Amino acid sequence: MKKLSVSRRSFLEQLSIGTASILMTGPLGLYASNNRPDRVLGVALVGLGKYSTRELGPALKQTKWCKLTGVVTGSKEKGEQWAKDYGFPVKNIYSYDTMAQMADNKDIDIVYVVTPNGLHAEHAIAAAKAGKHVICEKPMANTVAECDQIIAACKAAKVKLSVGYRLHFDPYHKELMRLAKEKDFGPFMNMSGDRGFIMQNKVWRADKKLAGGGPLMDVGIYLIHGACMAANGMAPIAVTAKEFIKTKPELFTDVEEGISWTMEFPGNAICTARTSYQHSADKFRAEAPKGWIEFKEHAFTYRGLVVETSLGPLSFTPPNQQALQMDDFANCIITNRPSIVPGELGRRDLAIIEAIYKAAATQKRVEVKI
Repeated sequence: MKKLSVSRRSFLEQLSIGTASILMTGPLGLYASNNRPDRVLGVALVGLGKYSTRELGPALKQTKWCKLTGVVTGSKEKGEQWAKDYGFPVKNIYSYDTMAQMADNKDIDIVYVVTPNGLHAEHAIAAAKAGKHVICEKPMANTVAECDQIIAACKAAKVKLSVGYRLHFDPYHKELMRLAKEKDFGPFMNMSGDRGFIMQNKVWRADKKLAGGGPLMDVGIYLIHGACMAANGMAPIAVTAKEFIKTKPELFTDVEEGISWTMEFPGNAICTARTSYQHSADKFRAEAPKGWIEFKEHAFTYRGLVVETSLGPLSFTPPNQQALQMDDFANCIITNRPSIVPGELGRRDLAIIEAIYKAAATQKRVEVKI
């Protein structure tokens, strides 16, 4: 097992070296004319909640290399409305219990799992067994063990696996990765972040069985991933953490209401972060010996990012992150190349999250084992 852990860490470090340079070309720039498909690839969304409705569905109307051709839902009526709105046949509407039948449907090439975290493994594995390529929304699953099951199922079925890390396709976060790789300001040594929102009512995100945890799993994962971006793709080697005292225990019965933590990276770089369901924040800053970059507002959102560096403000035309993300995965399939946001990346972040929870529970420094 030790050899496997070393292999995963080495894989992720090598991935970080190539990711930034690939991304700077832009996902659509990766398509050579001789790689254009005879048809766009079909995508089925598994779960028709807010993210599918407000972001992924509309994004699939902007993609060039894939389109929505099916859905998996617990509501027949909702599925029929989606079929009408997006122009796919009602035969491409499946329930969670009939996902295996997608194996016979050539309209569907990719399955995008957008259900609650605790259901990701079940649905991703079902999609893989049906012979479909898989995008799994983040966090990839509730546990590292479930991530391993998803990765193994996709390998066994010989299908590709990607995680919904849309910010790898956002120009501001691509610039963060470029700065980390090329070290314009030197290596980022001090990082800090805060992300949270006020939860008024108990929903699935506050149910440990469905969510795996509280705000750390939901919005704190962005801070973890952003810090790893700033560390040039490296994972932390150790963490410490402290859970906040609950002000609304009736809402947060089995998950944290808030938590703060520190990540120690190779080379003595440090990131301090906090996340909560009882305050609003969305910011991140990375400092190096010769400069800094700061995501001052909407740091990890879909649009409206306000970002400055020590050289001045950044201004990019905001893309549709989800459209670029899904088009890039379609290209992975078309050209038979690995995803730049593979299952191993999702597994890495779950390993970090598990270490943070352990550190909070034990009040001890915990080494991160990737």
